Amino acid sequence: MYNRPEQVLEQYDLEVRAVSKGRESYICDTTQGQLLLKEYKGSAERAEFLSAILGHLGGQGLLTERVVRTKEDAPIAVAEDETKYMVLTAVSGSECDTRNRADMIAGAEKLAMLHNAAGTYSETVPEFVCNDPNELQELYEKHNRELVKVRNYIRSKKKKNDFEVLFYGQYERFMEKARQVAQELSAMGQGGQSTGFCHGDYNQHNIVFSKNGIGIVHFECFSYQIQVSDLANYMRKMLEKNNWNTGLGMDLICAYDRVRRLTAVELNYLYLYMAYPEKFWKIANRYYNTHKAWVSGRNIEKLEKFIRQEDERERFLEMMRHFTLQPPAS
Repeated sequence: MYNRPEQVLEQYDLEVRAVSKGRESYICDTTQGQLLLKEYKGSAERAEFLSAILGHLGGQGLLTERVVRTKEDAPIAVAEDETKYMVLTAVSGSECDTRNRADMIAGAEKLAMLHNAAGTYSETVPEFVCNDPNELQELYEKHNRELVKVRNYIRSKKKKNDFEVLFYGQYERFMEKARQVAQELSAMGQGGQSTGFCHGDYNQHNIVFSKNGIGIVHFECFSYQIQVSDLANYMRKMLEKNNWNTGLGMDLICAYDRVRRLTAVELNYLYLYMAYPEKFWKIANRYYNTHKAWVSGRNIEKLEKFIRQEDERERFLEMMRHFTLQPPAS
């Protein structure tokens, strides 16, 4: 097992100087530069498409990881125990700083560049990366059912701990907002016209400020779905870190829109993504799926922080609701 990286790397036409353990990967110093060896859990077909789309994005001028192919021209290598691995070019630098407004704005602009570049991909997009156009509505309806399940479980308890008392007291407030989002999504219908290639996990950790420019890494969750899901995920992360600062939120939307114009439909989807109380569901889901006899103090802190931020979140959403009716000016 100790020699696993070296054994896998023998399948590549590489001269490896040294291998060290990194975060969820092995860092390989080679004559072709620094490469990353990572375990890969998807299908060979998905790996081929990832190789193709990353090659396309690089050809469009974006700085991303690239898939290094084996001596047999395959995108993945298979170890003796059938574990699959992928070798990628490394993008080194510092992560996007969530305390630096310029970094966060640049991240929004780079996301728009990614979506523009992906939109020029002319080959057929395989079905296995395409999400159902109604996936968001179905997802939020599923979340809502899960929230009801958590509420019912807590309600049935005779003796409630601090977390359960806090959650139960706030349940109706946030559940009403969750239901409203699901209803509005249902009224909008399918979002097929707003779909495109998405990173799938666009956040501060996957934006790298390097000496060669701003890079985007970790495309393992790539998909073909409603594109503003990427922007919503990014904005939610940035705003949670900055107490839902309304000015920052609007600046992020405008930064994206300057590079890739948002349609009225996309703005509506973006609003609904942001309006759903995702953090409330996430905290409740984590509580329900862990050992409930002992509730982490961290869960209580996260719920208290979410509740404290709700007034600021509502102010941002009020501004954004107005904004969706008046798309950004050129």
